[in-house]
Amino acid sequence: MTAPDVLVFSPVYDQQVMARIDAGYRLHRLDRAENKDQFMREYGPRCEAVIINGHTEFNDSHLQALPNLKLIACSSAGYELMDIEALKKRNIRLTNTAEALFEDVADMAILMMLASTRNLVGGHEYVRSGMWAEKGMFALQSSLKGKHLGIAGFGNIGQAIARRADIFGLDIAYHSRSEKTGQPYRYYHQLDELAGWSDILIVVVPGGAETEHLIDRDILDRLGPSGVLVNISRGSVVDEDALISVLKSGRLAHAALDVYKNEPSPNPQLISADQVTLYPHHASGTVETRRRMSELVIENLDAFYAGKPLITPVY
Repeated sequence: MTAPDVLVFSPVYDQQVMARIDAGYRLHRLDRAENKDQFMREYGPRCEAVIINGHTEFNDSHLQALPNLKLIACSSAGYELMDIEALKKRNIRLTNTAEALFEDVADMAILMMLASTRNLVGGHEYVRSGMWAEKGMFALQSSLKGKHLGIAGFGNIGQAIARRADIFGLDIAYHSRSEKTGQPYRYYHQLDELAGWSDILIVVVPGGAETEHLIDRDILDRLGPSGVLVNISRGSVVDEDALISVLKSGRLAHAALDVYKNEPSPNPQLISADQVTLYPHHASGTVETRRRMSELVIENLDAFYAGKPLITPVY
């Protein structure tokens, strides 16, 4: 029996899993093609499935070149570069790998919160530069216990963050489209009200047009001059011009950022600010999670071609 034809826009993260996919399917490596348009014309009509990640553009011209497409297996959690309505009209199924990364991303949110409130980066430089020996004790920082933690977005990652944050004695509340049943935390229907209540605001919402600049100047001002913003969602969610302004003027104490509007070259005014902690869009970047994300791609492909329910369908 002939192996199914699969078009590869971008390979999965784990090379061993990629080798398993290569052994089970006839892969057409668009990612390696010198003339991608010609490659699509030749191999696109053969393929019912594609492998892609959420950082790779997938547009109308790709859809037109893939007349028999039935499945997009996305190797990342995000898929905002895809036109979901266009895919649904064509009855093209979409899977992603968000299920694999909840715990690591939640861990990173806590790490960035602690690094911000205790000024880990500043302390590191204080020791390294010799300032400790020259000037004595490092400045006192801020405790977490008793602080108000707001979580914007309360899906699986937001809830995992809340469970971890409980340990630190934080008062926790959240905002989402609707209140979650069975949760012990305070719910704010309005994000601006949550921001006004919060000492620390962790943002963990999906990217895309609906959430673009969700964290705007008003939200940042409501956090206030002692407030801390942690963004582990998408760079588009935060109005970076407003963020730069409030940091420069002292209207926000600190921002911890894993994501940026322009990656991998963020705004120099933002990353040079003293009151930021930076991470390179790598909250889920562990060997274990990347392997599991890769495995979900092959599991979804196998399920699709076996006529079984998809493992992690987006819809």
